[in-house]
Amino acid sequence: MQGELQVTAPQAVQFRGLDGITLVGDQWNPGTDPAGPVILMLHGGGQNRHSWKNTGQILGDRGFRVVAVDTRGHGDSDRAPDADYELDSMVADVTHIIEALDAPVVLIGASMGGLTGIAVARQLGPERVRKLVLVDVVPRFEESGGARIRDFMFGNADGFATLEEAADAIAAYLPHRTKPRSTEGLKKNLRLRDGRWHWHWDPAFLRAPRGDLVAHTEHLERAAIELTIPLLLIRGKLSDVVSPEGVADFLAKVPGAEFVELGGAGHTAAGDDNDAFSDAVVDFVSR
Repeated sequence: MQGELQVTAPQAVQFRGLDGITLVGDQWNPGTDPAGPVILMLHGGGQNRHSWKNTGQILGDRGFRVVAVDTRGHGDSDRAPDADYELDSMVADVTHIIEALDAPVVLIGASMGGLTGIAVARQLGPERVRKLVLVDVVPRFEESGGARIRDFMFGNADGFATLEEAADAIAAYLPHRTKPRSTEGLKKNLRLRDGRWHWHWDPAFLRAPRGDLVAHTEHLERAAIELTIPLLLIRGKLSDVVSPEGVADFLAKVPGAEFVELGGAGHTAAGDDNDAFSDAVVDFVSR
């Protein structure tokens, strides 16, 4: 039952996305209450499903049915044909996943995954998407913060000589986060190829056209305003992607949304302060 502490472990799962591409995920409690909502977790650009492993485990241990999936071109999912990383294609992938799950969902999306979640929730309606959690993202995010993310991704596109070199790059990018003593965990995010460690995502993702950004922003903002489902916005207080002004603007336009700020976290909120992040998510989805 949801809310009761259990012990579970993730299982591998695959879905078919737009044009038949394979999308790989982890799932907890696949046989739990098939009529109940599934918590579907969508990571940010340049990340993968392992970004959610701690929160996914916590939710699974409480009896929720949970799926964390690698977005097209990320992690173990297929790279997109013709480098198609348009938002509409990612939205189509998620709708295919929801159809395969054959159940309503609670969407939790970080950054790119959150923007995808807004579009999916608006498209499918409240019968299919019951709740939405946006993790450090709003439609009108700070372009300077987005540029810093792209600079980090572009700056290491040729890979790293060692895992320690990759760990140093991450520590410089996320100075507020304690550097792990071991680099073994990075093997979930990097792959050894031609003697160098490369991020486990398609480099073409960075070069893909993004279309009219102004129209894109306005479309997502309208979609968020039109949502009637419970919505939670989580911001990392140290974030340079979502500003306090951006939060105020979003909450003024979506007055029914709840808001939680994590004091010790930045844009990568789930990894920066997972205990506080998971507490906020568990509270929201349990109600």
